[in-house]
Amino acid sequence: MDQFLPEEIHHLRESVIRFMETTVVPEMGNHEEQGVFPRDLILKAGEAGLYGPVFPESLGGSQMGFLAMAVVAEELARLDIGFSLCHNPQGMTCPYTIYAGGTEAQIKRYIPNLLSGKHIGCWALTEPGGGSDALGNMRTTAKRRGGSYYLNGSKMFITLGDQTDTGILFAKTDTNAGAKGVSAFIVEPKKYPGWEARPVEFVGLSQSLRSCEVFLDDFEVPEENLLGEEGMGFRYAMHAIQAGRVSVAARSVGLARACLDEAIQYVKEREVRGKPLANYQFTQGMIADALVNIESARLMTYHTAQLMDKDLPANRLSAQAKYAASLALKQAAGFASELFGGYALAKDYRIARLSSYAHVFLVGEGAPSVQRVLIAEDALGIKKADRHVTRYTNPQGLAMEL
Repeated sequence: MDQFLPEEIHHLRESVIRFMETTVVPEMGNHEEQGVFPRDLILKAGEAGLYGPVFPESLGGSQMGFLAMAVVAEELARLDIGFSLCHNPQGMTCPYTIYAGGTEAQIKRYIPNLLSGKHIGCWALTEPGGGSDALGNMRTTAKRRGGSYYLNGSKMFITLGDQTDTGILFAKTDTNAGAKGVSAFIVEPKKYPGWEARPVEFVGLSQSLRSCEVFLDDFEVPEENLLGEEGMGFRYAMHAIQAGRVSVAARSVGLARACLDEAIQYVKEREVRGKPLANYQFTQGMIADALVNIESARLMTYHTAQLMDKDLPANRLSAQAKYAASLALKQAAGFASELFGGYALAKDYRIARLSSYAHVFLVGEGAPSVQRVLIAEDALGIKKADRHVTRYTNPQGLAMEL
């Protein structure tokens, strides 16, 4: 597929693979065994430019665009799915929300540290019991007293919430206004009291990069850390989610490729009735189906990223790409597990870990059923997906126009 990509993107992919194979993959096993957060590796990834493709050079990015970002996200997930979890908070959702809604001072203060890996980011929207309408059902509140806001409530499944230096958190400044009462804040948990993060225990997932439940008890946020104006959080969240879908799709594709790679290697070595499992047509059918669906989702993801690089409407295709990638991942992980048989549950086999993460991407990054509704409503003319103003490459001030 690289022959269809610009030469600089091809070279970027090679550099990411080289970095992961020489710097991250050899070390992540030790971090996982000891349950140690890989801050050193995130810093090295930042220094290598892995988090900066969609940001300008003045902020520490490379300004290569969303296609470059998608390729980076894909290879991170293919080579180490656990380590790839830091990609969104470091290189997309957290800094991108600041880029879209922040003042010049906020942008220059926070984004370079996130892209470089010096600060660890997070993006806190989901709440216990919030379901798919996280904004409308939000219960976390922000009350202004003096020169600060004080936040109370809780957030759920917040990646890197226990390590965060700089994050984005959404809370209601008007509890009677539904989603229109939500505001966005830049939070700094290590500087202000009232933030408690408890890692959630998951079966088969990373012990060094954790997803957390966050409890807010009069957590202080200085008034200058409000993004935009009160009540604009919904707009910032929606724009970040739309832009972030291509990252989720790319990582799903990368994880699906990893599942397929494991299956291909295994069926070449595993013999049944004196022949490699790869020689049986049933096996070949599984491999062919998985491969075609992965490549289809990959093409959709790349096309979405290219539209975004041109500031063309991409919300429709991003939803389709994310859904297609989730289906391709589900199929690849399912086929691989079936081919591995009982070994697919064994800790010593990589496919067991990959399968656990496949479930995370199916339900933890937005339920496929919700994507189906969005896609169908668009197709039926009920609610057009590309109805909003589009500006992805330079989103500053966009939410004010929506």
